[in-house]
Amino acid sequence: MAGLVTYGVACLASVAVLAISGITYFVVGNLNGLGSSNAISPSAPKSKDGSENILLIGLDSRKDNNGNDLPQAVINALHAGSKAGIDNGVGGYNTNTLILMHVPNDGSQASAFSIPRDDYVSYVDAIGPQQQGKIKEAYGVTKAYKENALVAAGQHYTKAELEHLGREAARHATIMTVQKLVGVPIDHFAEINLGGFYDLAKVLGTITVCVKHATSDSYSGANLRKGLNNLNASQALAFVRQRHQLPNGDLDRTHRQQAFLTAVTHKLKQDGVFSDLGKMSSLLDVAKRDVVMDKQFDVLGFAQQATNLTGGKVKFYTLPIKGFTTINSQSVNLIDTAAIKDMVQRTFGYPTAGNTGSATTSSTLDVYNGSGKTGLAARISAALVAKGYTKGVVASGASRTKTVVRYGSGADTDAKRIAAMMGARAVADATVQAGHVEVDVGANGRMPTNPPATTVKPKATSTKSTYTPPASGMQGGAVAATNGIACVN
Repeated sequence: MAGLVTYGVACLASVAVLAISGITYFVVGNLNGLGSSNAISPSAPKSKDGSENILLIGLDSRKDNNGNDLPQAVINALHAGSKAGIDNGVGGYNTNTLILMHVPNDGSQASAFSIPRDDYVSYVDAIGPQQQGKIKEAYGVTKAYKENALVAAGQHYTKAELEHLGREAARHATIMTVQKLVGVPIDHFAEINLGGFYDLAKVLGTITVCVKHATSDSYSGANLRKGLNNLNASQALAFVRQRHQLPNGDLDRTHRQQAFLTAVTHKLKQDGVFSDLGKMSSLLDVAKRDVVMDKQFDVLGFAQQATNLTGGKVKFYTLPIKGFTTINSQSVNLIDTAAIKDMVQRTFGYPTAGNTGSATTSSTLDVYNGSGKTGLAARISAALVAKGYTKGVVASGASRTKTVVRYGSGADTDAKRIAAMMGARAVADATVQAGHVEVDVGANGRMPTNPPATTVKPKATSTKSTYTPPASGMQGGAVAATNGIACVN
């Protein structure tokens, strides 16, 4: 496939269309049809102070929301390759854009984090045997197995019904997986696919972006000169798709997406779109046709809170990665999820969790009993799973004197906390699967105890945060804009 598509960046623009003061009766009447998803349960944890965390999902699919192929003319215009066979297999519906935005309750600057699509994580509420993988694949894996399970159950569904049920399960798995990764509630989500990006870009017209170096890429179709570039709909997709010939590949592409969002929200304000009834009508038609939101999303209430989005008061970051490795023949990003949680929580103005022994990553826990004490491994596993770790293997192991905690790549933080609770030492071991912690229980083995907790500062009444994530690591610093235009690789 000639490059993977990232067009969920249009989600924010679609949401921003609704974030205006003085919404007219016409606009209110055209909001019917939004908020069609039950992927977020009404009983799910919510932000309690009036702030909102919104997950923007860009779906890599050549299908519309009913599972029908997009017109080939659209595929050709977007230089997105053939649609044949792409959406029919596991992983065909990758979420190649995931952006978590925090809108404070006091009108201060919003913050947003792009989540690199190849981050290797454990899935939450995914359906099927695959419980770990790239974060972008949680959607497609779940959708495929959910639909297969429904068909196998013998009930008859129309194509559109099966597509809807599969996507609902996939959205839920994606939302819950991201929520566990970042450690904050996800209040709402908005999802858009390839067709939606194209429709939105056509309505918006020319978008101005800036690149630091001239690029020409046959995979994405990007052909950009150094400095300012005025992009039509097809060129806009090429701009946010390109990863070849960029110094940091996918990580630079997240900065392209952020720069495009900045340019779109600037254009919405500068061009007077909100006072143009014809453009508003076209944009709302795109939102109703192509954007999926949760049913609890109070768009009118959000409009009162989010008018700053179109004023450029959004700062974009990219979640850090530790490095790269190969798992199951796939190149993946290694991450430190404890650091990610801390960064997101502090940026969004949440108190940090402190050292309570609870899981800070999505590590899978394997416990092997070499103590000679019947049932000890099962009891240890149950106690640690209750703290948030993912249950793995529980089995007999070789007899040993002392308990040892071994861990694979990406699980060092959890392993050290578990070792402290077990009175054991933590040892890196290349034979342990990435993202796994292995507890080899010895004759001195005991039940885990909590380490001393650190003091947690009470949450302030405002969600405004003075914390700025460090501009270090391969993800780079924040994308900043001058006069609405951010210059990126």
